[in-house]
Amino acid sequence: MPISHKRSKLKKILITTSSFGKHDSKVLSDIEKQGFEYVKNPFARKLTENEVIELIQEHKPVGIIAGVEPLTRKVFELSKCVKVISRCGIGMDSVDLNAAREHDISVVNTPDAPTIPVAELTLGLILALLRKIHISDAAIRRKDWVRPTGNLLYGKTAGIIGCGRIGSYVAKLLHCCGCKIIGYDPFVKKKDGIRLVDLEELLSNSDIVSLHMPYSDECKHFINARRLQVMKEGGILINAARGGLVDESALYDALVSGHLSAAALDCFEQEPYTGRLKTLENVLLTAHIGSYAREGRILMERQAVENLFSEFDKMGAAI
Repeated sequence: MPISHKRSKLKKILITTSSFGKHDSKVLSDIEKQGFEYVKNPFARKLTENEVIELIQEHKPVGIIAGVEPLTRKVFELSKCVKVISRCGIGMDSVDLNAAREHDISVVNTPDAPTIPVAELTLGLILALLRKIHISDAAIRRKDWVRPTGNLLYGKTAGIIGCGRIGSYVAKLLHCCGCKIIGYDPFVKKKDGIRLVDLEELLSNSDIVSLHMPYSDECKHFINARRLQVMKEGGILINAARGGLVDESALYDALVSGHLSAAALDCFEQEPYTGRLKTLENVLLTAHIGSYAREGRILMERQAVENLFSEFDKMGAAI
């Protein structure tokens, strides 16, 4: 990261993403080398809207390195000091972009860094479900010797919903495993290695449906009760994209009825997750760890810092 000039030590950067710098403290020293102080998330978890506001009002940062906490219109209205928000991640659904624009706050993200970590987690979830790895592991821990018969990934049809960076990389991995790949993305006309189809065809023909789309209010419960019933009987659903894309209650019903054979979720409408899906053996749940691979996390944090100071340099004396 180029260091163009020193800035006043009075200027602060608020780091709201909870694990920032855990694997590579150099990103923190880079902030200091630029002449800034940094303030880390004191709660070591996702912040609430009020906690974000309180931290901003206490420390008056000019920039925020953000996680997935709610950066709402209310936050921006009470945060006149903030000039730049640098999302440490790809999703922007936690940021009210219209309100940020109205308050002249620049918002940037790190779209490339999470691609491989999320795609590899997706592949891992698929393999674990098909071979029932989590079921055998849990049984051994109960002192039972359970040898469930699973299924091969080879020869399966995988439906990718959202054919951007992550979805496309998942398709490449699955293609190498001998899968037939189909995809749905209303914003993509052509994608190498993926045969694009309409949503109904994808749902009804896919042994595996994997979500890789952004979240917005318009696509809340994109996978709802009706679309779950359209899915191929015995299919599996993977959501390593965003909580809220799946109607979790409807998914529970589809799994209990046997219409779907299994599901894996890495993200939920409310986190930490405490719902009924925890009671089902054919569900694999992870704690929103899609980008939590050490190498990917380091790259994402470095890019977040670089993006922050790149925006500052564009603003010049305004910072």
